Amino acid sequence: MRAVKTVISAAGNLKRENPDMNELICLRAIQDVNVPKFLQDDLKLFNGIVSDLFPTIKEKPIDYGTLEESIRNVCAKKNLKDVDGYITKCIQLYETTVVRHGLMLVGPSGSGKTKVSVLQVSVTYVLNPKSITMGQLYGEFDLLTHEWTDGILSSLIRGGAASMDEEKKWYMFDGPVDAVWIENMNTVLDDNKKLCLSSGEIIKLRDVQDLAVASPATVSRCGMVYLESSILGLTPFTECWLKKVPEPLKPYSEQLNVLFTRFLQVNGKTA
Repeated sequence: MRAVKTVISAAGNLKRENPDMNELICLRAIQDVNVPKFLQDDLKLFNGIVSDLFPTIKEKPIDYGTLEESIRNVCAKKNLKDVDGYITKCIQLYETTVVRHGLMLVGPSGSGKTKVSVLQVSVTYVLNPKSITMGQLYGEFDLLTHEWTDGILSSLIRGGAASMDEEKKWYMFDGPVDAVWIENMNTVLDDNKKLCLSSGEIIKLRDVQDLAVASPATVSRCGMVYLESSILGLTPFTECWLKKVPEPLKPYSEQLNVLFTRFLQVNGKTA
């Protein structure tokens, strides 16, 4: 039901933006919600199913205009290679935020998860939930004094909820998903957007790598964006690194690039 609701929400947004659009709205909504979480091999099967469901519709390339231009400009400022597949993932992340307030960036190391997430310009709080206890994360009672001590996340969300500005706040858990801490986030990720603490307090949010241990209840609440290392490959990493090498090494940049290509690239693939 959450998946159906998300597709309907996406279709509603598209209809409001394009009142004269026909059944293409349904197709666009299904694609916007599902394509970001598919692997390259899955996309072939998905496109085959979609072509059977909508045989008469011919899609036109979507022009993201200012959004794509802005992403490429930010890439240039941050010394990142604006690979087309990477830009597509950035756009997919944006589209997912339109219909979901809880997101998961999934994929192997080197696929660009961190850099995709930093392209958003807003207030971001980054923490590793596996580096602290559940009490330090969400808050806990002292067993001796029965006094409540706030956790890091509860303090951050309380401050964000009380903030009067309209700037979007991002609470980023940068680390592996754990069955313990993620289950406590279910009420936040749900449509009611409430963090329920063991003290009995409920904080309402303002309206503005590996998932093996995450339950279907959690995954269904999140918008998923999957990044594959094949999208980037090795070349963007070497090109960006060579631009920032120390001054004494710059005369040898071309030689270093040749060595990277010779020893780390095999038939166009990373060794």
